Amino acid sequence: MDIVNLARFQFAMTTVFHFFFVPFSIGTVFVVAVMETMYYRTKNPSYKKMTKFWGNIFMLSFAVGVVTGLIQEFQFGMNWSDYSRFMGDIFGAPLAFEALLSFFIESTFIGLWVFTWDRVKKGLHLFFIWMIVFGTVTSALWILTANSFMQHPVGFAIRNGRAEMVNFGALLSNPQLLFELSHVLMGALLTGATIITGLAAFQLLKKRAISDENKQIYHKTMRVGLWLMLIFSLGSITAGDMQMQYLIKEQPMKFAATEAVYKTTKSPAPWTVVGIANPKTHQVNGKVEIPVMLSVLSYHKASGSVTGMEEVNAQLEKKYGTHIDGQKMNYYVPVNTLFWSFRVMCGFAALLALVSIVGLVMTRRGKETLYNHRWILWVMAILTFSPFLANTAGWFITEFGRAPWTVYGLFTIKQSVSPNVSVASLLTSNIIYFVLFTSLAIVLIALIVRFLHNDPVEWDAAQADKKATDPFAKGAF
Repeated sequence: MDIVNLARFQFAMTTVFHFFFVPFSIGTVFVVAVMETMYYRTKNPSYKKMTKFWGNIFMLSFAVGVVTGLIQEFQFGMNWSDYSRFMGDIFGAPLAFEALLSFFIESTFIGLWVFTWDRVKKGLHLFFIWMIVFGTVTSALWILTANSFMQHPVGFAIRNGRAEMVNFGALLSNPQLLFELSHVLMGALLTGATIITGLAAFQLLKKRAISDENKQIYHKTMRVGLWLMLIFSLGSITAGDMQMQYLIKEQPMKFAATEAVYKTTKSPAPWTVVGIANPKTHQVNGKVEIPVMLSVLSYHKASGSVTGMEEVNAQLEKKYGTHIDGQKMNYYVPVNTLFWSFRVMCGFAALLALVSIVGLVMTRRGKETLYNHRWILWVMAILTFSPFLANTAGWFITEFGRAPWTVYGLFTIKQSVSPNVSVASLLTSNIIYFVLFTSLAIVLIALIVRFLHNDPVEWDAAQADKKATDPFAKGAF
């Protein structure tokens, strides 16, 4: 165990756990906003019950996401102070916008949305939920602005050994940001749709009597969720393809690693479906290939070669040198991690698209097919957890694929670690954070499970009874 690896593990653990809830909250609030929009347009009270019921799932995810996000930002000064010195002038600006603008919008309009049901006009209340959506989306924008700079630095100058911003507009027009933001947002919206659909499936699978009205609400929930799953799974695939086209030119090492290509391929290039890369011998063992397919996936035509990692590494050594600050550089990235993460991410996106089509066919108007075949409900219920795996895999590709840099081409991981932290302090804080995150996860799951003991109709009636009670009446307290 050394300081660099412990610091990396701690930040990875915090980031992965935090990123469970970022797409969760962004996606679920969008689905809830769509439901309230349908209530506003149709005046159907079922949509109002849906909105209020599933809105509680969003609130739970948002609360946990805030806690984990604060812990993550704290680590920049704790474990990565040299990175903060180098990048603070640039990294601090988008983070300030996220806290002062986006989080302010989210927190303000969440309060207005929760406490003004039936107190303001329906149109105004609908505006509140869409402002929450706007806040979550802009929050992602600011965070990804900072991350995109780390992937593709623009709009800066090196002064006194630090990166200083000279053009904020360049950060916002960074081509990396365009592709990264669209991909993350599509994945987040797919996450919300999948979770709401899956939880509705879980509700229908419970061995208890369900009233016709509740069944109708779950049916409507699944129809909304399945349509959004189909739209955003296809959107995720499209956005991911666009981002990979960009990476072929900008980060060829990352792209080659996702396909385990060590040596530059012939044209047309075969696609390795599965295999295990050996980083020492630069061989891929047990691979199964499909002829021509890699060229089709990479260039959308049946020709074209893919530059291998060996050639890219030689180019990077020539550009940046074999040593930086006395450290011998290794520009290779964790190949197996990127190779399998890419397949997990793409595989789940394709699976969710297929399941959404099947589900829409089985829930079409006048059909009860879905409820007579519990296997499809089980499939949807189990797939509730798939977006977390797919999003984590995507984040692995983004972050591991940047190695050995924290800021691509400017600042390495080893240069970024705090000089004063010790192995003992990092090990202790790793254990504390692991226990804290595990406890938060258990509490969140327990709260969601407890809430789902309710059904929308009965829960809405219970909330109405609470509001009708005079808090100052005799015996109320």
